[in-house]
Amino acid sequence: MSNFQTVSNPLRTQAGNSADGEFPLNVTTSGNQVNITTGVNTATVANTIYTDGQLVVYQVDQVLLPLDLFGTAPAPAPAPSKPEKDVPAKAPAGSKEDASVDASGASIATVSFGAVLIAAISLKI
Repeated sequence: MSNFQTVSNPLRTQAGNSADGEFPLNVTTSGNQVNITTGVNTATVANTIYTDGQLVVYQVDQVLLPLDLFGTAPAPAPAPSKPEKDVPAKAPAGSKEDASVDASGASIATVSFGAVLIAAISLKI
């Protein structure tokens, strides 16, 4: 893993280099931790699987997605705009709307009480 501390980015690999149609990788190290990024996602090197002096195969914690195939993540969609509230126009003073009284709540309460009263009477019979 210490070999990663002296590499230059983008890293040339069997998978490719920075030429068009290739799959470049960038490596960052911090202490004993090695991270590899493709520009789409980042994986951490977990273990060395194989080495023979010319070739090394590493285990990473997730699949690396090539930038040429997957591109960058799309920008999040903008939040929907809040609809403007309709503000009712005020009627001029002394108009017909001032004299009316909204009794809809009172009639619902009366009907509900009446239904309860009828139900109670029918249970006693």
